[in-house]
Amino acid sequence: MNATQAVHLFAGPGGLEVGAMDRGVHGVGIEWDANAVATRRAAGLPTIHGDVRKHGPADFPQATVLTGGPPCQTFTVAGAGAGRAALADVLGAVKRMGVREAVDPAVLGDERTGLVLEPLRWVLEAADAGRPYEAVVLEQVQQVQQVWDAYAEVLRAEGYSVATGVLRTEQYGLPQTRRRAVLVARLGGPVALPEPSRRPYRRGVAQDAGDARLAPWVSMGEALPERGPFTVVSNYGTGGDPKNRGRRTSGEPAFTVTGKISRLRLIDPDGRELPRLSHSEAGRLQGFPADWPWSGSDISQQIGNACPPPLATALIEAVLQRQPAAEAA
Repeated sequence: MNATQAVHLFAGPGGLEVGAMDRGVHGVGIEWDANAVATRRAAGLPTIHGDVRKHGPADFPQATVLTGGPPCQTFTVAGAGAGRAALADVLGAVKRMGVREAVDPAVLGDERTGLVLEPLRWVLEAADAGRPYEAVVLEQVQQVQQVWDAYAEVLRAEGYSVATGVLRTEQYGLPQTRRRAVLVARLGGPVALPEPSRRPYRRGVAQDAGDARLAPWVSMGEALPERGPFTVVSNYGTGGDPKNRGRRTSGEPAFTVTGKISRLRLIDPDGRELPRLSHSEAGRLQGFPADWPWSGSDISQQIGNACPPPLATALIEAVLQRQPAAEAA
């Protein structure tokens, strides 16, 4: 049986592909950042080093699955917020695209904001060419949820079943608390968000407490067993106080992994400083294999920007209703 083919927009260092390949979905990724491209090529992932705006569905006629995670810098609360400020204009642009009105992304200000419209352009172009994608998977920071909801209205008008929501990644096996806005869409049948397989993390609540039908969340210590016990001191302040650094022990999931993960301090039970996280360790907290061949420079940023592979696996499984490749064989 031929493998399902996908095109991955804003493909980064390969997080979506790791999850997709686990469900028998293979394809090509488009990525403009040279450092992420170096990692992708070291990992053997088919890659086009370029701008998604310079390509379209006609370039990939065999692809039946579209995935993407547009840049988040203008939407995340850690950024300046240009995307959030332009949200009404973005939502209006989505509606106009749905009725095939021309949209100039330049009116949205920061060009990175306009990139959130690119997956929709691809979906609509494919549909208009008579080769609609069978499945669509998108993920972003939770502030983009309203954009995905607007996408959903357009995609339903195109005949898709669509589900959107904000998922807690520790409930899908990631040793990290990270919330992501997601969209899954499918032609030819209903679709729903993936059911969580693990319990949500609650500070002060034991790992084995909660819904017995769900497995416990995964701790940093379980992901990095060679480290022994440690405490992580966050690079961010909490409660609005930059001096009030959050702390978590290795018996808890990590804080949200960002491009500043290399700044995290680790201390042992006696308060002594430990070596900072290696790239392999940081990658494992983001759900990548320990031997992922991180390459190029700015690797911490690559890791922080990546889609967590366990989340990608759950999303692909939900939209294609497919078991792991090994089980399906």
